[in-house]
Amino acid sequence: MKQVFDLSELAWTVAGFTPHEWRLSRSLEIGALPTADILPVPAQVPGSVQWALQQAGVLPNWNEGLNARQCEWVENRHWIYETVIPDSWLGHLGNYRLRCLGLDYSGQICLNGVEIASFQNAQVPLVVNLSPHLAPCANRLQIVFECPPRWLGQFGYTSRMTEPKPRFNYSWDWTSRLVQIGIWDRLELEVVGEDEIVELTITTSILVGLRKGVLRLKGALSGNLQGSIRVRLLDAAHVIREETIAASAFVARGLTWRGLPVKPWWPNGLGDQPLYTVSLERLDASGISADRLERQVGFMTCTWRDCEGAPADADPWICVINNRPLFLQGVNWTPIRPNFADVKEEDYRKRLTAYRDLGFNLIRVWGGGFLERDCFYRLCDELGLLVWQEFPLSSAGVENYPPDDPASLRTFSEIARSFLVRQSHHVSLIIWCGGNELRAAKTGDTPVGLDHPLIRRFHNLVRKLAPNRRFLSSTPSGPRFSADRSEFGKGVHWAVNGPWKAEGRLTDYWAAYWAEDDALFRSEVGAPGPSSAALIRQYSGGHEALPITLANPLWRRSPWWVESLQFVEEHGREPANLEEYVEWGQARQAEALRIAAGACKQRFPRCGGFIVWMGHDCFPCFANTSILDFDGEPKPAALALARVWQRLERE
Repeated sequence: MKQVFDLSELAWTVAGFTPHEWRLSRSLEIGALPTADILPVPAQVPGSVQWALQQAGVLPNWNEGLNARQCEWVENRHWIYETVIPDSWLGHLGNYRLRCLGLDYSGQICLNGVEIASFQNAQVPLVVNLSPHLAPCANRLQIVFECPPRWLGQFGYTSRMTEPKPRFNYSWDWTSRLVQIGIWDRLELEVVGEDEIVELTITTSILVGLRKGVLRLKGALSGNLQGSIRVRLLDAAHVIREETIAASAFVARGLTWRGLPVKPWWPNGLGDQPLYTVSLERLDASGISADRLERQVGFMTCTWRDCEGAPADADPWICVINNRPLFLQGVNWTPIRPNFADVKEEDYRKRLTAYRDLGFNLIRVWGGGFLERDCFYRLCDELGLLVWQEFPLSSAGVENYPPDDPASLRTFSEIARSFLVRQSHHVSLIIWCGGNELRAAKTGDTPVGLDHPLIRRFHNLVRKLAPNRRFLSSTPSGPRFSADRSEFGKGVHWAVNGPWKAEGRLTDYWAAYWAEDDALFRSEVGAPGPSSAALIRQYSGGHEALPITLANPLWRRSPWWVESLQFVEEHGREPANLEEYVEWGQARQAEALRIAAGACKQRFPRCGGFIVWMGHDCFPCFANTSILDFDGEPKPAALALARVWQRLERE
């Protein structure tokens, strides 16, 4: 039977070096290296270099004041994580393998001072065979991180940003620069035999009056395929169905079960979220268990209908779950922290539960980030939150055309396939998308389509590995990027992004714009609002928050979203104090989103949904379009949206 040891249980250290200087040592034992620039400090795994350094007092709190600028030097060192594999973990029969689910971003794996593997991709797991390199005892494991790419941030050329590393923490309009380095997901030592389950894909649906489920399994196995596969479907109390088939037959045809007595899974607000466990066990020729996988599934059918009154050639934007149309009231999800390696499950649960309680039913995972941890998708299943998952591509402002060179086609296709294999079994995941705000050409504003070679590859992978889920080329999918009021009524606005800021008084242009809106779907709409006065003071780093102008460097941490000029225009003076500005700005954000969301939902089924940009702050911005603040607490805008969802659901 496969054995798995959790390397996070071990004591780790991390030390920093002038690039490549560590290579001069024969021992490569960081505790004995006199040339270390930063001597070893304790490190958590998963965890970032930055967090380890902050905990050791080497870095300041980058969330306070202008301290983020004092942390950028970390990018200019090489960092070595080190631990010793316990002798008690060795001596088992089988091959020893290191499985790293998330290394950010590039470097080497060393065992006992010898480089045995390299890596350069934060988006896919790394698996390394340790068996040929293990010593009889005291095996010293090191993970070396080299300097990350210099720039992958918000502005530049999408076609040139080909490094498979999350871009957002190079700075965006809602976060300062903190380029994470470190181990961001699980790290495991596996002991495996020849008979292993290499891959498993699962699709589910429910039919016959929502009382009969369908389960389809397809997998890849290693070894000689002379054994068998035992499959079970279980609920919390008992085994619903069980079958054992030949391993060779499973690989050739997979397994399909129909007529399963299961309950339907519903999105938030429509019903319950019953979940089941699929257990797949690999039995060798003697009937002895060699490997086992378990996956959480639910049973739901998702289809799409045309919006009422839509043009004949328009994409369908009414989501139908289990034969019930619903308005998609969503929120755009960005990573919880720039140092996302250090985020805990309770951080995910707090924010996702907040969205559930506010009445949201859809989470769009934005393409400038990464495939979130397993717990994110599991929690979305449990909370009834549908997921719109983007592959890791995003616009760059200057040019927004996805890369199409041969190396990028290979790299990003590998990433997309990995994403699909790892998470497409989740019942909540209803849309896969090529990325954020991608364009069809290096100039122009038309959203990208399937004629782009990389987007076409994404589409084909989704058809193969998640055939019951929708694929979108980009967010927005167009045909227009945004909605122009002068073209309302012409049928050209299907799925669009924007606007993100209301100019002037809300009772003027903003209200008229939404009263006339004809878009079939709104995938990003925002309005700025300040954080609370208490949070602003907490993270000011001792600097004065007044005046509220871009001359104050504290407000330049998110300069797009400061509306002090609008305050002066409305009041004829500067705000008397921070509290007055915050109260005004938060009320303005709440009213702007109430008008926009209310107008879109009132048009259902002529409009299929509304997704707020954005959900939560990952940096304590003093002003931002988020509806949850840095601590995950709702701003007045979040409560206003909850009232919109609740009021219109009752009507």
